[in-house]
Amino acid sequence: MDFLGQHKELLVLIGGFLVIAVAANQIAKVFQQIKLPLITGLIISGILAGPYVLGLIPVISSERLGFINEMSLAFIAFAAGAELYLRELRSRIKSIQWNTFGQLVVTFVLGSLAVFFLSPYIEYMADLSMAAQASVAILTGTIFVARSPASAIAVVNELRAKGPFTQTVMGVTVLKDFLVIILFAINLSIAQTLIDGDEFKFWSILAIILELLLSASLGYFLGRLIALVLSQKFGTIYKLLLVLLLGYSAYLFSGEFRAMTLAYWGHEVILEPLLVCIIASVFVTNYTKYRPEFLKILHDAGPTIYVAFFTLTGASMSIDVLAGVWFVALILFGVRLITMVIGGYVGGSLAKDPIDYRHYGWMPYITQAGVALGLSTVVANEFPEWGSQFSTVVIAVIVINQFVGPPLFKWALQKLGEDHSRAATPEFDGIRDAIIFGFEPQSVALAKQLLSKDWKVQVATFKQEGTVEEPDDIPIRYIKNIDFETFMSMDADKTEAIVCMLSDKMNFRIAELAYEKFGTRDVIVRLNDRSNYDGFLKLGAKIIDPSTAMVSLMDHFVRSPQATSLLLGMEGDQDTRDLEVLDPNLHGITLRDLRLPADVLILSVKRGGQGIISHGYTRLRIGDVVTFVGSNKSLDELTLRFDN
Repeated sequence: MDFLGQHKELLVLIGGFLVIAVAANQIAKVFQQIKLPLITGLIISGILAGPYVLGLIPVISSERLGFINEMSLAFIAFAAGAELYLRELRSRIKSIQWNTFGQLVVTFVLGSLAVFFLSPYIEYMADLSMAAQASVAILTGTIFVARSPASAIAVVNELRAKGPFTQTVMGVTVLKDFLVIILFAINLSIAQTLIDGDEFKFWSILAIILELLLSASLGYFLGRLIALVLSQKFGTIYKLLLVLLLGYSAYLFSGEFRAMTLAYWGHEVILEPLLVCIIASVFVTNYTKYRPEFLKILHDAGPTIYVAFFTLTGASMSIDVLAGVWFVALILFGVRLITMVIGGYVGGSLAKDPIDYRHYGWMPYITQAGVALGLSTVVANEFPEWGSQFSTVVIAVIVINQFVGPPLFKWALQKLGEDHSRAATPEFDGIRDAIIFGFEPQSVALAKQLLSKDWKVQVATFKQEGTVEEPDDIPIRYIKNIDFETFMSMDADKTEAIVCMLSDKMNFRIAELAYEKFGTRDVIVRLNDRSNYDGFLKLGAKIIDPSTAMVSLMDHFVRSPQATSLLLGMEGDQDTRDLEVLDPNLHGITLRDLRLPADVLILSVKRGGQGIISHGYTRLRIGDVVTFVGSNKSLDELTLRFDN
């Protein structure tokens, strides 16, 4: 009871914040529907719940819930370091190093100079001393450099982007965020020296170098501890909690070490926790065998951590200050954008990249998120006199970058031909077509069964013409390559289903081509090697694993013999059928108002590729796919109604 009494306020704050974070996550998904990043929605949700709008999260929460912020920052540093996988960066090392130079050095120098000369026109800088203005300028220039690996990865995954430009972007993004931590640690020490009025001496630089070496050593030690945790056999959730606690311990140790050195030596030794965590992550990713498990933990926990961090960040924003600094935020956004364009051309020219890469080379680096927010939070805590205004302006710039950055990055990938997202699904032409790749008894049997259901079927094979006995009623296509021209010769742009029964390598090429160029609605793959399962799954393919299919079929026969018999066509005249709503007259009608034959039932409704919970009052929409079960005669009648 004493514990609860002493910590009642904190427990109430945590409980209330968790409820708000869950709500913010749902609200933020609305922003995704209008093509904006999730974290933009989380920040705005935090602002709405914060003390300056609805007051659901009080002002005191920023301080009392600081441990959530620090634990999240450690996680973000782990995620950034995990992307610095050295083996994948070697092929583009020249381009990466020069583009990093352009985006790091050029952007920092030009950005810092621009902010310094604009300081008389920036409210929270105007009355500061020249030394303090220089300090704010170099800290702002440092944060200008920071990028968002998480945002970059999200865009790359969404578009399934791949190619030399994408490789360079990912290498520069992660390497730059690694280097910006070091740059920030140096500039923070310089800023503290300038603002305190101390004479800047050579030993100050030496002290910074020693602090960085200590941080790197602590990062190596922390990496060893994380590897030790990952080597244990307990559950993933426990490993995640321990990894988060280890990251948080870097912040606790840094604070205690700073206070201890000040008390005993009269000088603060500052260990940079973000640098500690990013080095620990780089070590685990590149020099241990636990990289796959580490990446899985980061991937699985990422959404939850980001929800908590960005919601709390939004709630901590000083909206009363933001109302007066929006113009300054737009100016700083413009300054950063110009410096990045210059940096992109300088880096691309030095790397001798193709001219198109130089034109678009600055676009991927606009978006900012976790690291930039983390650095602004550190500045706010170190310099309370003007830090909160500084942090608010920086967050406003980051929000603008979140609106502008992702669309430009997507556009750059599309213009450079590295967008491999799904093509639009072709409209139904009234004929149900299927292409089966692979000539064998199973493919012939499948083709005959589909023909009996009024499908138009082709079988494609790499065998030589005249070496196979062609069935009378099945067209056989003899192909030499799997490419766009081959697909077009078989009218793949009008095909509803493609069945892959070749090797996994060939099947993947077929599935990839169908996904990227034709948007084929259904791609069915017979799997040969279980290790290739995830690759096909990312393409939205329906996968049949022969090693488990028979066991699964018998399992369903045991538990639901009638449904399984129906599925296999063993119930005489009964069948199941997927019908797409194409008739405009059916749009908006409820399921209970459909005039169905007495022997037909609705099994499911899919909308946008996702199953929805349907009931009698569910209204159909054009493009919905409804699964019916009933007699073939009745299903044929329904097909005419839905297709016309």
